[in-house]
Order: sequence, then structure tokens, then C-alpha cells
Amino acid sequence: MKVIKPIFIVGTGRCGSTAFHRILGMHPQLMWLSGFAEEFPRRPAWNRWAVTAMGNPLLRRILGSRIKPGENYGFWYTHAYGFAEPGRDLLPGDVTPRVKKQVRGVFEQMLSPRRSRVLVKLTGWSRIGFLSEIFEDAKFIHIVRDGRAVASSLLHINSWQWRGWYGPHSWRYGPLSAEDHAAWEASGRSFVALAGIQWKIHTRAIEAARQLIDPNRFLEVRYEPFCEDPLGTCRNVVDFAELEQSAAFERRVKAATIEDRVSRWRTDLSAEQQASLTRLLRDDLQRYGYDASLEPGRPPAGEVAQPARRLG
Repeated sequence: MKVIKPIFIVGTGRCGSTAFHRILGMHPQLMWLSGFAEEFPRRPAWNRWAVTAMGNPLLRRILGSRIKPGENYGFWYTHAYGFAEPGRDLLPGDVTPRVKKQVRGVFEQMLSPRRSRVLVKLTGWSRIGFLSEIFEDAKFIHIVRDGRAVASSLLHINSWQWRGWYGPHSWRYGPLSAEDHAAWEASGRSFVALAGIQWKIHTRAIEAARQLIDPNRFLEVRYEPFCEDPLGTCRNVVDFAELEQSAAFERRVKAATIEDRVSRWRTDLSAEQQASLTRLLRDDLQRYGYDASLEPGRPPAGEVAQPARRLG
């Protein structure tokens, strides 16, 4: 089947995109990359069968914890060389005719009359320009989270998950700009600052990449309102993505458990660390509507962490 208006979720990583991806992936029209695409990237039909099986309530109860949406970069290693770990954001000119044919072809083999729309999640570099060159009608959803929360999350994972622990000379995001390098040096080469700089690098890259496409193909979704109102957020996304309205999908969204970690960074970071991140990221935080003038450790009204909950 021809790939029409594929949907790509992009974000910095540690931004809540995994939770959003798994909930949106419940929509019955969507075909996503499961572990089968990772393990058997040259067998797209196997991925199609696995994802299609998740439409059966009985099979979903039995296998749902094992078959779920993921980034699954093993798939991309096979079909789009360098796509998984580029040293900068990928641009339209990075697409070769061979890769374009391969990527379109493998997704075409995954689709079915019922699951006729592609859903993919990617983090780090947006790759918007690259993907838009392959799929000229692709739609992009940017999941935005407070940069201080993202930085805190990066600081609480190990070096095999965050290469920033090795320093910017060893990560995969290219050299720091003169401005960012000066900020990092001024911080005493603080890893707290470096984590914040990484968020800034990726969000600014996404902002630059979105200028390459029609504004009607780009949607920004903030993580915090999504946690507060997943159903309302998903309804807006369904409209943007031109998906069918689905009562079954809405029932599953209502039943989903959302773990709200909106304010966790305020307890995981010291007051000094919070203040340094706020100073470093102030302009970028304000661009996305975040309050960058708060006293450390004191969340605003409505930003109090809630326990995991079901919506219905």
C-alpha cells in the first residue's frame, strides 16, 4: 500500500514522547514499529502481523506487554544508513534515491487496509528535513517538556543511556557552538549545565527544521498539559493527523495509566542546580511558555505531581 501522510513524533528524549507514542499507538488505523521491526528489519510483514494482532483484545491481554511501539533503531540501521546516530540533524540533501526507495518500500509492505497510516517516534535530532524529503506529506508532532525536567532526567540515567557523561567531545551531537561552549565552561563544565545545553540544542534544531515544511504539517504538544488531559490532547492530535474518530480508541485512552512526573525535577535537583538551569535556559523556556522566574523548589499552581492514575 502507498504510504500516505505518515506521522512522526519528534522530541529531545526524556520528554514524555514514549508515553504519548504508546497511547497514540492505540488508534486502530496506525501501524508502528514493534520489536519485530528491530529484530527482523527485513521482514516487514512480521511487524504488520504483530501490530495487527494487538487489535484483538484477547491477544492484546496476552502479548501486549511484549508487543508495543518503540523507536527500534535497528530497523533504521538496515534501511537508512546513518539515520540512527547522526552527528547533526539530517537534512533533505542527505537523502539518496536509494535510501528514499528503501524506506518508502519497507513501510509500504507493513501497511494493511485497516492499519493504513504509519506512526513513528524519534528522539534527539528531529530528522524532519530528511523525512520530509522521503514523505512529502508527512506530519510531525513535537513533544515539548520543560528543559529543566529533561535535564534532570538525563542526569539520573547511566552513561550507556546518556553519552553526555563522557563530555561533548564524545557524544553524538557535534561540537558545542561558541555560545554553548562558553556557557559550559562558565559553569565549571557542569554536567547539569551540559544536560540543559543538550535540550537547547535539540529544541533549537527542531525549531529550525520546522521552517522547512508547511506549518499545517507540524503540531506542538506540551507534555504537561498532556499529563493533565490525555483525552483532550489525543482528540486534538487525531484531528491534526486526519485520523478517523474512534470510540474504542477514546475508551482505551481513558483507561490508560498516566504516570505524572511533571514536577519531579524540583525535588531531584538542588535549589542551586534548579537556578543555574533556569538562568541557562531562560529564553528557550519562555519561548515555550514555561515560567522561568519561579523560586527553586516551588511549583506553580497546577504543577503539583500526581500519582499514576486512570482517566476513566
